[in-house]
Amino acid sequence: MADLKIGIDVGGTNTDAVVLDPDGRVIAKAKRPTSPDVTDGLRAALDAVLAELDDAGRQSVTRVMLGTTHATNAILERRGLGRVAVIRLGAPATTAVPPLSDWPDDLRKTVSAGEAIVRGGHYVDGREISPLDLDAVRRFLDGVRADAVAVTSVFSPADDGHERRVEELVRAEYGLPVSVSSEIGSLGLLERENATVLNAALYGVAAHVTDALVTALQERGLGARPYLAQNDGTLMTLEHAARLPVSTIGSGPANSLRGAAYLSGVADAVVVDVGGTSTDLGVLAGGFPRESAAAVEIGGVLTNFRMPDILAIALGGGTVVRPHGIGPDSVGYRIVREALVFGGATATMTDAAVAAGRVPPGAEDWHERLQRALEEEGRGQGDMSEEKADILESAVTRADEMVIDAVDRMTLGRSDRPLVAVGGGAFLLPDHIPGVSRVIRPEHAEVANAVGAAIALASGRIDTILPAGDSRSAAIESAKEEARARAVAAGADPAHVEIVDLLEVPLSYLSEPAVRVHVKAAGPLAR
Repeated sequence: MADLKIGIDVGGTNTDAVVLDPDGRVIAKAKRPTSPDVTDGLRAALDAVLAELDDAGRQSVTRVMLGTTHATNAILERRGLGRVAVIRLGAPATTAVPPLSDWPDDLRKTVSAGEAIVRGGHYVDGREISPLDLDAVRRFLDGVRADAVAVTSVFSPADDGHERRVEELVRAEYGLPVSVSSEIGSLGLLERENATVLNAALYGVAAHVTDALVTALQERGLGARPYLAQNDGTLMTLEHAARLPVSTIGSGPANSLRGAAYLSGVADAVVVDVGGTSTDLGVLAGGFPRESAAAVEIGGVLTNFRMPDILAIALGGGTVVRPHGIGPDSVGYRIVREALVFGGATATMTDAAVAAGRVPPGAEDWHERLQRALEEEGRGQGDMSEEKADILESAVTRADEMVIDAVDRMTLGRSDRPLVAVGGGAFLLPDHIPGVSRVIRPEHAEVANAVGAAIALASGRIDTILPAGDSRSAAIESAKEEARARAVAAGADPAHVEIVDLLEVPLSYLSEPAVRVHVKAAGPLAR
């Protein structure tokens, strides 16, 4: 046995892990409750799948891929974030709206070490707004105490020259890590700036995650190379993740979509991932997640980096059922203690699904356990058991309505796609859902997110503005090469990197014809 891969995905309720053999078959899988600090749950899931391998199998693990909520949690909880010196290159053209103006006050106070707008930046056609003022950059940095620097220049996706000069200055004279916007976001100054600042604030979090993963592998005697999952369903090396930690946000839903495509063999479908706390819906297009065209809000901050088009609803296996509705609260990982089928006293959507005859594979005795729980409750409370049974029945009807409505919103009127049901709570879904051609329940669906992490490719992308004249073809080829280079930097095999997405959008109202070009390259991991 050789070249085994381990995929791990940290969710809000459970941390899942799988081992894939060289043919891509799942040979071990595990679910463990996600711990408050995330890391303990990760180690528990890793130990669980390693326990299913013999010594030779453990030594054959060559790669470990992790999709984690560390970065998302840090932003949402305002915890572990670094202090960032925020520099915008765009004076005098962009002073009307200062940096971080739309941030929540508590997050801005936590992250910002100071903000400055200095002369520099470019117009959309490549002309300088004004010469770059490096002395102003020095004066600003001399007056702040920061853990990192975020640099955003106007239209830097088209011309990043000013950002790179500031980056060189900061590294040479101040020794601080630098986050530059041309590597992170697309066009749109304020959203790209926001993403760049969040990226700089996450450097410490990224170091904690990578150190924890490397240490966990070393403690278990694994010589495997670790990778982190990105928000577009692809992977990156730890070195790449250390520079672009914000790219890990949203990796969970992307992993589920990629895992659903792999396990079902369907490249174009609606994917419904039912967890313990929420249900995420996404769309597969050519085997990859359909990307959102709208700005993505994270912790109250608008950003514009690429994220899967995900619709999340408050419905999961642990969602609490009440006489007059369901949720939005959930018992989460406490479901194994609090749900009726597990001997607890809280009615959950798992109990409601079981009452309706929907049980996961291998759990056929759950219906009997639920009946015993209701009978015991009935002996102590008279007719309460019958009333609770009615409540569970109505909860299933309400949950089905929520799913049908969400599916309708994601399909945009198309009814020819199948629906792939994945996640530990996929048994909650009915077998027939209006708006899709059929419901597919693939084997190992409960760990699709970990499978998605294990089979992911490495990728790189470019979003820029190019001339529309005679030089257009050469400029696009150059953009393709840059996207390929970024994919290789993320860990892809240079010999097998391919362009998987190329989009051109003509731009109007410019003095010279131009097009916006988005290029994505992807390939298998290098050996």
